[in-house]
Amino acid sequence: MKKVIKIILLPFLFLITACATDPVQEDLLQYVNEDMTTAFELEAKAVSAYDSVSGLNYTDDWTMYDTIQTTVIPNYNEFIKELNMVKVETDEVREIHEIYIKGADIQYNAFVKILTALETQDITLVEEANAMLEEARTLIRQYMNELDKLAKEHEVEWDDSTVSEST
Repeated sequence: MKKVIKIILLPFLFLITACATDPVQEDLLQYVNEDMTTAFELEAKAVSAYDSVSGLNYTDDWTMYDTIQTTVIPNYNEFIKELNMVKVETDEVREIHEIYIKGADIQYNAFVKILTALETQDITLVEEANAMLEEARTLIRQYMNELDKLAKEHEVEWDDSTVSEST
């Protein structure tokens, strides 16, 4: 998950390898290099904060609750607002963007459910939230795969120097 998020969140640079005008190619460049930069940053803050209190980094319920309530949810809420404000020009990019919005909405709702689970100490809600997080991860992976596929189809390449390989 961290590797996927880092790939999504780092500022992307594309190298255009074709000379012809291609509306999808232009839309991809605008989308990743400009339209999504704030959204990527907000998601990075939210996910990084969540990672800092979950899994192997979990210390106690209060720390997790406080971090989710004060950092994760506010940043993720702003991230979703940014996603919904992005206007893409082509159907191809729009379809891929919608996958991201769906995954982000599910992930946001999972974070909210975790808060409720911590408040009520309900393990069933934790299990539901974890299933939602997995569904969101699947959609975000699909988003990345589709974005990469579309970039290849339109002769646009990722500049790998901006992508971190460590997780």
